Amino acid sequence: MTIDYRLDGPSTAPLLVLSNSLGTTFELWQPQMAALTQRFRVLRYNQRGHGTTPLPAMPLTLDILGQDVIALLDKLDMERAYFCGISMGGLTGLWLNRYHPQRFHKLAVANTAARIGSAEGWQQRAQQVQQTGLAPIAAASPARWFTEDFQRDQAQLVASLVKQLAQGNAAGYAACCQALAQADLRAEVPHMAAPLLAIAGEHDPVTTVTDAEWLVANAPNAVLAILPTSHISNVACPVRFSQQVMQFFTA
Repeated sequence: MTIDYRLDGPSTAPLLVLSNSLGTTFELWQPQMAALTQRFRVLRYNQRGHGTTPLPAMPLTLDILGQDVIALLDKLDMERAYFCGISMGGLTGLWLNRYHPQRFHKLAVANTAARIGSAEGWQQRAQQVQQTGLAPIAAASPARWFTEDFQRDQAQLVASLVKQLAQGNAAGYAACCQALAQADLRAEVPHMAAPLLAIAGEHDPVTTVTDAEWLVANAPNAVLAILPTSHISNVACPVRFSQQVMQFFTA
């Protein structure tokens, strides 16, 4: 298995898979670890082209990102798990809910949509990264990720995340952009059978509250939670994020 992953929490507890956003590593979930490991065995992993997880030989697709999660469950001999993903990780969760719902008790997806952005926008970003690297993308990321108040009050934390993105794998980032350019699950949402929590950020300019409301209106078994954040809601509002996820999973 080539996927870079880490397990934390009681070995006898139910398994919870966490899937992070584009350009971040599984360290993004550190604000949730103290709460989640009280009830779950937590599996964090780095998507293709992130951390030490390599890219596949073929072009990256949402199918590959989703199948990697199934492969991890198989490797760990886990028939079923819980799942929580944010942004690109949330889109991966939607794919899993459509194509492998029997492998999951419940899924939470945060700051995501059945279709994130446009093909043209993702292709342009991939080209930019290929030409100039990740530094310009990283410098512009705080405006997408966090509100102005959070950027001001948590400047050191924001700077750390920006630095991590700037030092990331440009080829991996671009490959994920290409995968997102092709990913569109809008026609599949009515067929997502597993219970679903959609978490939206009230101030998210990337995946809006309207996107989350559409998911909840069209998925057969979904509920909505809205947090007073922008796009990276688990970092900006860690306690309430953890509470929403825990309440949904343990209800």
